[in-house]
Amino acid sequence: MDVKANEDDGLGAILDGIGPRLRALRRDRGLTLDALAEETGISVSTLSRLESGKRRPTLELLIPLARTHRVALDQLVAAPATGDPRVHLAPQHREGGSVLVPLTQYPGRVQVFKQVLAYREPKLVQHAGYEWLYVLAGRLRLVLGEREFTLRPGEVAEFDTAEPHWFGPADRNAVEILHLFGPHGDQAVVRTGPSVPPG
Repeated sequence: MDVKANEDDGLGAILDGIGPRLRALRRDRGLTLDALAEETGISVSTLSRLESGKRRPTLELLIPLARTHRVALDQLVAAPATGDPRVHLAPQHREGGSVLVPLTQYPGRVQVFKQVLAYREPKLVQHAGYEWLYVLAGRLRLVLGEREFTLRPGEVAEFDTAEPHWFGPADRNAVEILHLFGPHGDQAVVRTGPSVPPG
């Protein structure tokens, strides 16, 4: 048996799988080739040839695509493991003591995370998309524009991220949440009442 031939076949199969994966990610996000070209700086013709398998992918092409699609580079290159549906958790430690655990291996439209958020000062941000937050433990402070809410375990909030927003612990203790993020905006629906000022 020719070991090198088998290795070449394996490499070819991996490379052949990248184009369909890129097409699926783009379609899941509702992007046209023109829109993706604008986001990545890669020409429409190159993107089309990558997706159809007529051009072999290189790191110079895959890195901006991975960044744009918000996936790890290895997720573009390797097909998901077959036969085992479990997600192998890889916690990511963030500054200030927060921990982010991706719960989806090959995210398309919606990405799911478990987060343990340490105390930090509020800083409003806004971007395209929508977010859905479910409190597992602790108390979550959510700021949406001029409005402020406090969520407790079992409570949920859903909002359009085009509105300036911030969320984090309601006090000095960490809060644990499930966090779903989708790249396409929906109308904000907040499923909790406003916090009551002390006293």
